Amino acid sequence: MRGLAIAFGFLTRLPMPKVAWDVQAQAASLKWYPFVGLVLGAIFVLAAWCLQHMPSLPAAAVMVALWVIVTGALHLDGLADSADAWIGGMGDRERTLQIMKDPRCGPAGVMSLILVTLLKFTTLSALVGASLLAINRSAPFPWPLILPPLLARGSLVALFLTTPYVRENGLGAPLRGAPALGCRIALILTIATPLAFGTTGLKALAAALITGYLWRRATLKRIHGFTGDTAGALVEMTEAATLLALLL
Repeated sequence: MRGLAIAFGFLTRLPMPKVAWDVQAQAASLKWYPFVGLVLGAIFVLAAWCLQHMPSLPAAAVMVALWVIVTGALHLDGLADSADAWIGGMGDRERTLQIMKDPRCGPAGVMSLILVTLLKFTTLSALVGASLLAINRSAPFPWPLILPPLLARGSLVALFLTTPYVRENGLGAPLRGAPALGCRIALILTIATPLAFGTTGLKALAAALITGYLWRRATLKRIHGFTGDTAGALVEMTEAATLLALLL
């Protein structure tokens, strides 16, 4: 269970008991990533339900703020670093990896944060304020909001199972020893969950699969694998894409 506590401690800012972060426990944490996404999704569902009678724009702003606070902006940092590296790297692998190590945020990084946040804000303003995700009047909870954080963190499991991690001592290095069976089971459950939401869930799943495929192909072509930053970028892009899919 240390792996579960580490997964929550790394991916969220939710209070967790202190546990030893050894390599084995960190590796075991990967299979819990989709569960963390499921819990985050439940938090956002509850928040959206509480805000459903508020005007759409303030409701969306509160939702985006909550999203950033609960996750600690962890993946937004990876998105910004990846955007700077992809533009500034000019197609060169070593230069791209070097720029991703730079803690400063350049124009491309700033614009990526603005665009992704704007996309999340506008889609949430339509989904939450108008209660478009309520399944029916007797069960008004917008349950499909579980899907973006779940699928985004499930995509990290798929990434580690299928793609080389290119940094020897990066934050994700211990996860290369994750138990394959547990990760595969977590991934199967992640893919199966959207099926419970019918067409809406299938749209979200398709958006996540397309986003993951395109970004994985891009990282393989540029840096022959992925880093923690590109993994964070994948989470943000998947969340934005699945939110947009829920609106269709």
